Amino acid sequence: MTTDIISLSNRQKLNWPTTLILALLHVGAIAAFFMFSWRNLAITVLLYWLATGLGISMGYHRLHTHRSYQVPRWLEYAFAVCGTLTLEGGPMFWVATHRIHHQNSDQPGDPHSPRDGAWWSHVGWILFGETNHNNTRAMAKYTPDLAKHKFYLWLNNYHWVPLVALTALMFALGGWSLVMWAICFRVVFGLHATWLVNSATHMWGARRFPTRDDSRNTWWVALITFGEGWHNNHHAHPTSARHGLAWYEFDPSWLQIKLLKFIGIAKRIHVASVNTRLASEEKAA
Repeated sequence: MTTDIISLSNRQKLNWPTTLILALLHVGAIAAFFMFSWRNLAITVLLYWLATGLGISMGYHRLHTHRSYQVPRWLEYAFAVCGTLTLEGGPMFWVATHRIHHQNSDQPGDPHSPRDGAWWSHVGWILFGETNHNNTRAMAKYTPDLAKHKFYLWLNNYHWVPLVALTALMFALGGWSLVMWAICFRVVFGLHATWLVNSATHMWGARRFPTRDDSRNTWWVALITFGEGWHNNHHAHPTSARHGLAWYEFDPSWLQIKLLKFIGIAKRIHVASVNTRLASEEKAA
């Protein structure tokens, strides 16, 4: 069922456009070290939090894919725009791919399982798989909740626009040195951090729950992904907004969701614990 979104049948055929773009970004990320400034680093860290922290962890993953909590529509849309700044595709593509992963985790049909090779699960599926980012009709089968909104249809087709606009803004503010840091280095670091959730957290770490897949809790991945490394917890409780279930499992995204709840923005938050299957922290508003 995944062939209409991600074709994995021909692993010998390199996806040249994707490969060239990633190669250029990696060259730019290396060049960034020769253009260091504290200002560039500070802007890069801020954008990493906006793009990977809010856009991927809180947005694409916990909100758009699993609907583990609810926020006003304007904030949901804002998180989706932030997600596009990672170069990981539009919201419908990302959500469809991740839902397929959960449906077939470490089984035939999983787009990125280490059982097909560590390299494949980390980046090979991107370099050799034919990813149809704009095939919204196919993605709608897995994302009917997003397909109902014209905004998500547009953003999925033009997911590259926010990143291009941000690149132009960074160039205007700080020239090529800021572009190398805030765009190239940030995007490359964010991609590898997210890919480590696909690869490392299905190979290394502890297993608290006996899930049917190979998911594991990998603390060092959690540190760079805003809590996404507590992957065995997540696969055991996919709709939980909280991934770090023990007090020592640092989960920044969960802390931010709690903050949104405190100020009255986040509602209908689902939370799992170590001892209970799934509890609803909050009744429907």
